[in-house]
Amino acid sequence: MHYHLIMTERCNMQCRYCYGKSMHEEDNALNKFTFSLSPKQHFSVPLEKLAAFLAKDPNPVLIFYGGEPLLQPKKIHQIMGRFDVPYRMQTNGLLLHTLPPQYLNRITKIIISIDGDRDRTDYNRGKGTYETIIHNMKRARDNGYRGELIARMTISGFPDVDKQVMHLFDAGFDAVHWQLDAGFYKADYSIGFAPFANEYNSAVSRLVSEWMTHMRNGRILLIYPFVGIVASLLSGEKTKLRCGAGHSGYAIGTDGTIFACPIMNGFQEFIAGTLDDSSLRTFDVEGNCETCDIRDVCGGRCLYWQAAQLWPDEGNKLICQTIRHLIHELEARIPEIRTLINTGMIAPETFSYEKYFGPEIIP
Repeated sequence: MHYHLIMTERCNMQCRYCYGKSMHEEDNALNKFTFSLSPKQHFSVPLEKLAAFLAKDPNPVLIFYGGEPLLQPKKIHQIMGRFDVPYRMQTNGLLLHTLPPQYLNRITKIIISIDGDRDRTDYNRGKGTYETIIHNMKRARDNGYRGELIARMTISGFPDVDKQVMHLFDAGFDAVHWQLDAGFYKADYSIGFAPFANEYNSAVSRLVSEWMTHMRNGRILLIYPFVGIVASLLSGEKTKLRCGAGHSGYAIGTDGTIFACPIMNGFQEFIAGTLDDSSLRTFDVEGNCETCDIRDVCGGRCLYWQAAQLWPDEGNKLICQTIRHLIHELEARIPEIRTLINTGMIAPETFSYEKYFGPEIIP
C-alpha cells in the first residue's frame, strides 16, 4: 500500500492556481463536506504508533507530502532513520538542496511541481522558481542522486501541453505528467473552457504523435498518462481510480487520521480510519462514472472532483471529452505499438511502471 504522509499543512509558495484561487473561492467544496483542520499543523504521529500500523502491511511505501514536506526536514530524518521502506516525495523543489544526500538519495522517485518552461513556471509559481528548481536538480545529481525526477505540471489557462512536456524532458526530467486545472474550483468555470479544451486536445494529439516518433526509434518517453493508459490497453486490465485513492493508497494526516487521498485531508466524509485500525474503508467513484463506457480505462479521473461536482454538467462533460480524446488517441496507436513490440524495436516491459505513488494517469 502507498501512504502519503502529510508532513505539514504549510506551504512556502502562493501559486496562482492553488493559493490564488482558494483566496477567491467562497462557495467551494468546504460547503459540501464537513471539513476540519487537524489540531496538529505538522506531522506529530509517534513513530512507534506509525511502526505498529506499517507492520500490518507487507509492502508499505511512504510518500512525503504537504503542504511542502521539506519544511519539516528533521521529521523526515527521523522517519527515514526509523523505517527501512521505499520512499517517494512530492515537493515544489525550492528546498530540495536542504535535504542531505544520505536522505535525498534514498527517496528514489521525486515528483517536482513545475509547469513547463521558465516563463510559464514563473508566471504560475513566482519569479525565479524555474531557475531554483533546475539548479536544485543539478545539485542533487552532482551529489549522487540516481533516482527518478518527475515533473508534475498543472495545465492552467494555457493549452500547449505538447510544447511544455517536451521542454521538461530537454531540461533534464526523467518523466512528466500533468493535471488539468479544471473542475476543482467552482468560480473558475466559464464558457471560455470549451475553446481551451479544443486547443488542449489538439496539443495532446501532437504530443502523442511526437511520442510515437521517439518510439519508432526505440525510445519510450516516460509520459505517465501515455504509458499508464497504453499499459492497460495492451493488457486488457480494468482499472479503479488510477491514483489509488481509497483502495491502494491513502493519506496519513498530521495527527494520524487516515483519509482517502491527500487532497481530501480534513474532509470528514472521506476518513478511511486511524492508525489503530487493521483495515481501512474503501472508496470508489459514483454517479455518471459508474455507467460510463470508458470507466474501465479511465477509472473515474479523480475522487474529489467527482464527489464535489463544483462545475455545471456542461463543464464536467468537457473535462470528460478531454479524457475520451486522450484515450482514443492512444487506442488508435495500439496496433503500431504491438508491431514495434513484436519486431523487437521496443520491449513490452518498458510499459511497466509503479502505480499509486503520485503521477497522474488521467489528467
